[in-house]
This record gives sequence, C-alpha cells and structure tokens, in this order.
Amino acid sequence: MKEKNELRNIKFSKIYIFLALLIFMVIIYRIGELALSDEVEGINIQKLANNRTTRSEVLESKRGSILDVKGNVLAQNVSSYTLIAYLSESRTTNPDKPQHVVDIEMTAEKLSGVLDISKEQLVRYLSKKAYQVEFGSKAKNLSELKKDEILALNLPGIDFIETQQRYYPYGNFLSYTIGYAKKKEVVQEDGSTEFELVGEMGVELSFDDKLVGENGYTLYQKDRNGYKIPGTSEVTVPAVDGYDVYLTIDSNIQLFVEQAIAKMLEDCDVEWLGLMLADAKTGAILASATYPSFDPNKKDIVSYLDKNISYAFEPGSTMKIFSYMAAMEYGVYNGEEKYKSGIFVAKDGTEIGDWDRKGWGHITYDQGFALSSNVAVMNLIDKYMSANELKAYYRKLGFGSKTGIELPNESSGKLDFKYETEVLNAGFGQGITTTSIQNIRALTAISNNGILLQPYIVDKVVDSDTGEIVYQGKKTEIERVASQKTVDKIKELMRSVINGNSKTSTGYYYYMDGYDFIAKTGTAQVANQNGTGYTNEIIRGLAGMFPGDDPEVILYLAIKNPTNGTTPTKNLVQEIIKNVSKYLEIYDENDKNSNKLSTFKVESYTNNKKTEVVSLLNSYGIDTVVIGNGDVIVNQYPSAGSVINKIDKVFLLTNYTEILMPNLIGYSVRDFYSLMSFLNIPYKIEGIGFVTSQSIPYNTKITDEMTLEVKFETKY
Repeated sequence: MKEKNELRNIKFSKIYIFLALLIFMVIIYRIGELALSDEVEGINIQKLANNRTTRSEVLESKRGSILDVKGNVLAQNVSSYTLIAYLSESRTTNPDKPQHVVDIEMTAEKLSGVLDISKEQLVRYLSKKAYQVEFGSKAKNLSELKKDEILALNLPGIDFIETQQRYYPYGNFLSYTIGYAKKKEVVQEDGSTEFELVGEMGVELSFDDKLVGENGYTLYQKDRNGYKIPGTSEVTVPAVDGYDVYLTIDSNIQLFVEQAIAKMLEDCDVEWLGLMLADAKTGAILASATYPSFDPNKKDIVSYLDKNISYAFEPGSTMKIFSYMAAMEYGVYNGEEKYKSGIFVAKDGTEIGDWDRKGWGHITYDQGFALSSNVAVMNLIDKYMSANELKAYYRKLGFGSKTGIELPNESSGKLDFKYETEVLNAGFGQGITTTSIQNIRALTAISNNGILLQPYIVDKVVDSDTGEIVYQGKKTEIERVASQKTVDKIKELMRSVINGNSKTSTGYYYYMDGYDFIAKTGTAQVANQNGTGYTNEIIRGLAGMFPGDDPEVILYLAIKNPTNGTTPTKNLVQEIIKNVSKYLEIYDENDKNSNKLSTFKVESYTNNKKTEVVSLLNSYGIDTVVIGNGDVIVNQYPSAGSVINKIDKVFLLTNYTEILMPNLIGYSVRDFYSLMSFLNIPYKIEGIGFVTSQSIPYNTKITDEMTLEVKFETKY
C-alpha cells in the first residue's frame, strides 16, 4: 500500500515539475517578446516608455504676414494671453524669489483691480489644491496692454499662456483678395492633436504653404507629475516662421476705390459689384474691390466667390472692343464704311436689334462703336469673319482660359458658340462668359502697344528671418496680339465713347474736363438659370484706362442691377479717376513739384530713445505719432524695411505708464486701424473717408473702460 502511494506522489511531482517548466517557458517567451518586439498587442513599447518619462512641448511657428506693396500690414498674427497662477510650493527653490502664489489675499486684491473679476472669486480660484489654475473666460484673450498692466503688479506665481490669432486690421478692406485663415485641429504623426492656422480663402489659401511656417519642439525628461526633472538634458528644435507675402495692391488706391463704392451705395442699390484697377504697363493689380464684402475677423460671409476672380458672367458690349480689334487684325475693318443700324436679320430669320431698335440710320462703323451698336458688330462678323476666326482671336486675348493670377478658384469663363445667332451674340458679349480679371488681361494689349501682359497680384514673398526674397512677381509679356495700328485705332474709338454727347456716344456722362479717360460701356442681359432666354436683370460694365494717349491705369467695372440710372455709376468712376490721378500725379496740373510722391524706407526703431527717433523722422518730414509717455520705443508700425510715401504716418509705441489720446482729425481709415492695433480699446466708426470727429478728446488719458467713436467723411 505504501508503494502505491509513493508511486502516486512521484506521478504528481512530475506533473508539478512539468507545469512549472511550462509556466517558466511562457514567462521566458513573454520576456523575449517584450524585449525584441517593437509592438505588443498593437502597442509600441518604446513610445509607451518614452511617453511615461519624456515630454515634448511644441514651439509654435508664427504665420507670415500679408502686406501691401508699401509694407502696410493687411493680415498678421497677434498674441492673446490667458492668465494663470502657480499654486504649488514645489516651484519655488529660492524663498527670496518665490515662483508660486505666496499671499492669496494680496494677489486677489491686486488682480481684481485690473480684471473684471471680484476679489472673492479670485480667492476661490487661488485657494484650490492644484499645481496651477486659470481664472475663467474673463481672464482669457487678454491684450498685450492688459498683460503688461498685470506684470507691472509684480505678483509672484502669476504667468501667462500665449496663443496666436489671425488679425485683419482693416476689417472688410480687400477681404476677398486677402481671404482668411482659421484654427483647425491637425493630427500629428504621434497621434497627438494641435491647432494650426490654415488658410481658407484668397491669398491666405493660395500661399498657405509659404505663410504657415514649421513648428519646433522642446524634448525633456519629466517626473510622474509631468514636470521637468532638474539637471536632465533637453533637446530643442526651434520653430521656423512663415514667409511674408507682399501684394501689388496699393492700400491708398484700394481705399479710394472702397470709399467711392461706399459713397455710391448711399444713393444706389446693387445686387453685387466687382471693380479692379491695374498698372497698365506691368499688369500688377493696384486695387480689387467687391460688394458685398466681409470682415475676415468676423467671417460674416454672404458669398464665397470673389466676383473679380471666381465669377464668370456675360460681359455685354465691352466685348465690342475685342470684336472690333479682331476685324482690324484680320484686315477687314473700314471705319468709314456705312451700314444700316437698328435691326439685323440673321439667315434663319431671327431679328436682333440695337439697344435702340429704331437705330440711327446709315452710319459708319466708327460711329457704331461710339453708339454701342450691336448691328455694327453683327455686320462685321457676318460679312468679314467666321465663327472660328472670332473665337480664335478671343482665345488669343485669353478669354476662355484662366489668367493664372495667384488667387484660388479662378474661373475660366466660357467661349461656346457655333451657330449663326450664337456667333452674332458673342460679338456683343452675350452667350459667352468672362471674368473681370480676364478683361483686365485683354485690356493690357491696348495699354501696352499690342503686347498682352500676365496680370499678377503678389509683388514678392520674403523670408521674414533673413530678408531673402524667395519669390518675385514681375511684368510678364505673353505675346503680341495686335499691331500698333490696331491699338491706335481702338484707343481712338474708345475716346469717342467718352468725348461725345448724348446723341453720339454711350459713355458721354463719364467725361471729365482735364482727364483723358477712354473706355467702352456695356450692358448685358442676365441669362435664365434654366438655360433658355434672358431675365429682366442686367449687368452694367465699363472697360477703360487713363490717360488715353499713354495709359497708366486700367479700370474694369461690373455691376448687377444698379438702381437710380447712370448717375451713381458715373460718380463712382469719376471719383476714383480723380483721386487716383491726384495720388499718382498722373496729369500735368498735379505734377508741378515732382513727378512722383517721394518715398521713405522705414528702419527699425525699437529699443532706441524716443527723442532721437522722433528727431530723425521729423528731419525727413515724416508724420510721427508717439503712443505713450515712455522714453524708449518698444514697437512700431510700419515694420522695418517698409517703403512708405512722405504722406504716410509712422506709429511708435513707447514703454509707457499712460497713453494720451492722439488728435485723429484727418486720419485715413488705414491710419485709424493702425493706431487702434496699439490702443486696444473698443471703437465704433461711422461713415467713410477721413476722420472729422472723435468722442475721446485729444490728450485725454486712455483707460480700458473707454469706447472711442469716430466719424469719417470723404476728403476729395
């Protein structure tokens, strides 16, 4: 019996030994798997270990600015701040220099004096058992001024978290061209998420890869609470800021255009409007305005289409410029030849009439241009040109294809005519679609002696750290599309449109004594959306340039459904021509002292004494605005390297203890917004043009409780 029990015990012992060996082998296998494998059960072991002992802090890059041709900032990053307090005594290693909140009552009392938060509420925040605390929404998005005010209290343990926001200092000024950028959540390679500013419209979108920059990081060893272990090494890869994009836009000219539009809208309703000005000799865009517009700071967008770039419409009779040019280039035009105006009967029996179907009897083709006769164009096409020839010349001028301007979502328009009536309608701008920027491109052939130019709106892209120009916009000649003879003749015809009278021309009301403006008017019916026929809506257009003999500026205007006749449109165009001519000193009467406005290159004045900087700028005749009662310059506008006119202002921010309200009378909208970017107080504006009154009197001490109200009126 004893032997049987011993045998049974031996058997159980063998089983235990086998199980023990099996468990040991599993453990060894598991240890080997953990040691040799990158991932176990889908988890990266190395990353898991690193995440537990290593912390990476992102160093945010600064998105590049967008500026006009003279260096005026149109879009920029601005810092806002969130107030925080460190409560843990572990932050303080030297009792003489505390790094945490030591006196809760005193800290709360002083902060309540500069924040809209009661002392009692602040005490509750500061009494929490936490390493650090924030103070709610009223202590977020603080301005630089408010941050400086709090820092001046010298409170231990008080700090700030800085965040970047995109700011557009001029509101709805040039908004469709600039576009906007907004914060988006971006998933990183390690699975973490960050918020980045991403361009969504305009230059912000098309140059997003140049503006965005590249974030850096700091890598260091952390303890179980997430804080840096003293004495351990850290690795820092610095952030690389984005490039700055300079536009060809001149803010002064843009301001004249937008002021004139706003003034017109006081007397006239329109559904939409697009207006562009370009340098006639280079193709650079000087101004681009649309209505309705939007404020990129508010994103109050009605339409996402830039009417000058992304919207194609039937241009109407402005197209006759290019139909006449086609006849001249094919050698079939005789301006003295006569035809019978009024009604044209197509071969299929379709009757197509002039805008005045009674006509003007038998008149010459030259007279037909000035009177905007549809029948004149139809006769030229029917007798002397085929559909393919007309289409080929339109395409040579760039219609039906994108211009390639540096803006997103450009439309190519449509040249789709084949049958007789379609060809005839195309000759006077119906049944085809074009964009404003395409018309600007085609008009450069007239202003540039027959050579077509590439329009462009980006002057240069600059590395903000090194000053290196990484992209340079420039005049680009595409090809010769017209002879000098054709150009001279078409300019003569465009002049007849303006220099006639109510019985001989359609654009007589645009005439201004002393201003050689040449143009072609146009009115197009708006097609039904279902593709059959036309509505009672219209698009009124104007294609022109000045001075006529040697054009410097091209203007193209399109307005849908304007009310109150032609007077508001006339006033709009005349005001723009007068102001731009005066500003550029185009005409002799405006050019008595110098050929062009004198310019000045702004240097860096920060960290210099106020008296020395002001004395230097005054010696050059620069209008200098000093902000604050400090003695050292800490910030400036425009930035160093900007080229300004002698009529522009330079704003200098000092290391102040108080700020007195400047005298704003005569400030332009641009100057006003530049000043307000430093003052950081609420404001309300009324009207357009230049400041005529201000609610806070000159030399009044500015406080956060104030709201500034100003009135603008037109100057010229």
